[in-house]
Amino acid sequence: MARPDTNDIRTPPPTSLAALGRRIVVLGVTGSGKSTLAAELAQRLDAPCIELDAFNWEPNWTPAAPAVFRERVAQAVAGDAWVVDGNYRQAHDLIWPRAQTIIWLDYALPVIYARLLRRTLWRTLARVELWSGNRERLWPQFFTRDSLFVWATTSRPKHRREYPLIPTRPEYAHVTFIHLRSPRATARWLAALR
Repeated sequence: MARPDTNDIRTPPPTSLAALGRRIVVLGVTGSGKSTLAAELAQRLDAPCIELDAFNWEPNWTPAAPAVFRERVAQAVAGDAWVVDGNYRQAHDLIWPRAQTIIWLDYALPVIYARLLRRTLWRTLARVELWSGNRERLWPQFFTRDSLFVWATTSRPKHRREYPLIPTRPEYAHVTFIHLRSPRATARWLAALR
């Protein structure tokens, strides 16, 4: 079965901030650039940037209890303007019905792996503090089942099955859906966005 047509040459994404609305979701596998794009859009819209990982991760990489995570997300998206970065399925029902635009970064795996490698090395060597005092470590990223490289590999096929269906679902008929297939396409779109 062919995937639904989503923002290709025949249906270019909108190029005005006004057309995007003030509630935006950025989706994509880990390492695709969700956080970077979400931060850029939030700055342009003068809106809060909501990073779902920050609500999920407690100290020592312990996931928050589902009810706690959902309450944090519900409070964060209660406002009239925000840009959400993240794919957490357990929060879709809190976020997506209120979204005005959903952007899917659907990049090739070699692009994702290269970005993940750079990001992991930088975060590890610079000892970048992430959420709740957590820091990435090299060993788990390369040699365990908790590796973000494994996560990207296994989550991408699910996204490629599910995300193209978003614009076909009646409950999301109000949402502008933007499907960006390469960093170059994303950069071109951002450069054109007024």
